[in-house]
Amino acid sequence: MIRQFRFILTLLAFAGAALVSEGTCLAGGVSVVRDAEVEQLLRDYVTPIFQAAGIRSSAAKIILVGDKSFNAFVADGQKIFVNVGALIDAKTPNEIIGVLAHESGHIAGGHLVRQHQELARAQIMSVAGMLMSAGALYGSSRTNSGIGSDTAGVAGVMLGPQELVRRSLLSYQRVEEQAADRAAVTYLTAAHQSASGLLETLKRFQNDSLFRASTMDPYLLTHPLPSERLSNLETIAKASPYFDAKDPPALQARHDMMRAKLVAFLYDAGEVARRYPNSNVSLAARYARAIIAYRFGQVNEALAQIDALIKTQPGNPYFHELKGQALLEAARASAAVPELQKAVAGAPNGTPIRVMLGHALVARGGDMSEAIRVLENATQRDSDSAEAYQYLAMAYSAKGLTAQAQLASAQSFFASGEYVEARTQADRAQKIFKTGTPGWLKADDILNYRPPKD
Repeated sequence: MIRQFRFILTLLAFAGAALVSEGTCLAGGVSVVRDAEVEQLLRDYVTPIFQAAGIRSSAAKIILVGDKSFNAFVADGQKIFVNVGALIDAKTPNEIIGVLAHESGHIAGGHLVRQHQELARAQIMSVAGMLMSAGALYGSSRTNSGIGSDTAGVAGVMLGPQELVRRSLLSYQRVEEQAADRAAVTYLTAAHQSASGLLETLKRFQNDSLFRASTMDPYLLTHPLPSERLSNLETIAKASPYFDAKDPPALQARHDMMRAKLVAFLYDAGEVARRYPNSNVSLAARYARAIIAYRFGQVNEALAQIDALIKTQPGNPYFHELKGQALLEAARASAAVPELQKAVAGAPNGTPIRVMLGHALVARGGDMSEAIRVLENATQRDSDSAEAYQYLAMAYSAKGLTAQAQLASAQSFFASGEYVEARTQADRAQKIFKTGTPGWLKADDILNYRPPKD
């Protein structure tokens, strides 16, 4: 199940650490993609890296960003954001594992915490520099008349300290990027992984930057030049006894399936046909064509193709998920439920599948007890799922549980960042709940929450 949501992320300058080369920036709002199959594969990729880096898997989280450029970065504590474009463009698992190892280097190295400290230090330096400049300006106003005053020189004095602070911060960030590169090689070696994928990514950045390298000021970059990063890493990467290690065929097959799925859900039919023509009979290509048939309303054709996939791999939970999704969106909720139940059984950690099963149970109608059980489980696993709370509110309402329905609605709005609407629903719920009960307290938390200012 591919789902896209709007996710508002506010980052201070220099608050994030990224693998990408120059020119990539993050807007105020980014689209977050949820998919159980992709999320599980990335967890499998990063688990041995986290173990090597000493990062607790339960504390870190990988978030998919609906951007088609090749990018990954760390922000907001221990969250690794990976663009879907990186997953689509990376031909092997090892390339993405190298990216995740680099970002793990930022987390394990405490770079975000130190960047905040460095930013605070820089702000002090900037203020001090401005005061010194103001003193110089005051002195010039006392010693010079208005005739022949060097106003350009005064402006230069005013701008100088800020520019020095800026370059100091950038220099600090470049050092951290090099440290994360070296840490990545260490983790990859400890996990018996090759660093060749990381080198391949840096070569991609080098090729992308060649046409503008002559215009770059190396002192104004957040990252070292790709050529510099490559030369620094190649020797230690190739010294690893695992440099020539290849991805296991089964892992490569899962990677190919992931790429086909993302392309099929995020690109138009023409692009999918170009990448996966009918002459391509691989499982990944058949997967992509089944998704395209479903996306463009060819329900019967899609179901026939999905059934053929299931016949090839009966135990693949994501084929059952896709069939359940196609049936659900064709208003055949009752038929979707057993398919989604099989998918949940095969992928118990796939929270997005549980949410879809809850949706199907609500859409099927009748007694809402199972829907409430499934959706409560989903929200316990992922308290940021606005969709899960939305369907839970509907299930509670159908069951006549008004206070619970209003609280779930408030939690859905809250997870979506719609805080005014969340407080409205929380206020209604709190007036029904008995004071001091768990529901009353959850509503009170929402009522008292104040979002951080930009």
